[in-house]
Amino acid sequence: MAMRNKGLISFICLQLCVMLILPVAMAEEKTQAVDLTPNAQSAVLMDADTGTVIAEKNKDTKLPPASITKIMTMLLIMEAIDKGNIKMDEKVRVSEYAASMGGSQIFLEPGEEMTVQEMLKGIAMASGNDASVAMAEKIAGSEENFVQMMNERAQQLGMKNTHFSNCNGLPVANHYTTANDIAVMSRELLKHEEITKFTGAYQDYLRKETPNPFWLVNTNKLVRFYSGADGLKTGYTSEAKFCLSATAKRDNLRVVAVVLGEPNTKTRNAEVTKLFDYAFAQYTNYPLFKSGDNLGSFTVNKGQISTVPLVAKQNYSILMKKGVATDTIRHELQLNANIKAPVAIGQPIGKIVVYNGDNVLAEYPIESPVAVDKASWWKLFKRTTSQMFTTD
Repeated sequence: MAMRNKGLISFICLQLCVMLILPVAMAEEKTQAVDLTPNAQSAVLMDADTGTVIAEKNKDTKLPPASITKIMTMLLIMEAIDKGNIKMDEKVRVSEYAASMGGSQIFLEPGEEMTVQEMLKGIAMASGNDASVAMAEKIAGSEENFVQMMNERAQQLGMKNTHFSNCNGLPVANHYTTANDIAVMSRELLKHEEITKFTGAYQDYLRKETPNPFWLVNTNKLVRFYSGADGLKTGYTSEAKFCLSATAKRDNLRVVAVVLGEPNTKTRNAEVTKLFDYAFAQYTNYPLFKSGDNLGSFTVNKGQISTVPLVAKQNYSILMKKGVATDTIRHELQLNANIKAPVAIGQPIGKIVVYNGDNVLAEYPIESPVAVDKASWWKLFKRTTSQMFTTD
């Protein structure tokens, strides 16, 4: 019995340490008594850097997302740009089908041409259903092919409770997602930092130098009225009601707040504001690396290249409660032993481990940024002989 009591005391002490120290495995906020979104059907508040859920309500309930769907559409556009498949200044020709979309639109005409950048403005700010379809056809050849790409990308991101049936969120059967899945794809979109130039602008113009200029006003009013807000996407249908995936950044902390099924825009904005205020009042982000920072390098045994530099492809940070001491936080780059060629791009080669004292706070997997083929025997021979004759 004494051993059992001793074990129980140790377990309780461990739990208290976790509550005080961890980067918010503590952030699930299961002890939070106040419902910050009483009028929403579901909601999620997430740290954008770590993906930690700070607060949630029915986060895995499947619901229609309306135009929040366009976050995935914008993500695939940004990824196509990164891959070089399309360019920002490239012209997009509008089909009759794309021009026929109802609901929110930028009133594209069949045969009209706009650049990818202009289409992104129309999607991000005015929620253009027509612009979304035009971009889907540009990238995939048809909306049907593009929707397949959307669902494949959702699966890759772990969005297990999501299925898309179109690229713009107009009411259609078998089109659903969850607040948590929306936060996940919002976080992924925010890795493309330039997207906030579109989602964070309050007003702009299309066709500015023509006889028919079109004034764009962002459907997300928080980008004007909430300090630090710069995206992402609103949504409304009679079925989905009023929805919003919003993001804001202050100092080192960027958060994503998602609400679904709100009764009106005023309540939607007010409840997202409460989520933002709660995050910025209670939490801070302890930065480790910024995207682009040098992480070190790793050696490839018998590789065509022997040393590969590592650069942070994202922000690495720890989400912490304000007031928690950070002077004992440290991190280590731990590489796998004896990495041998060939190495595939994206192959796991180690991890960044973050400690507070001796306690592990977080682990971030590190992947090879390049493919490394096995070196020829002649190259290995020359490398060996050059090392033999190298003097200090």
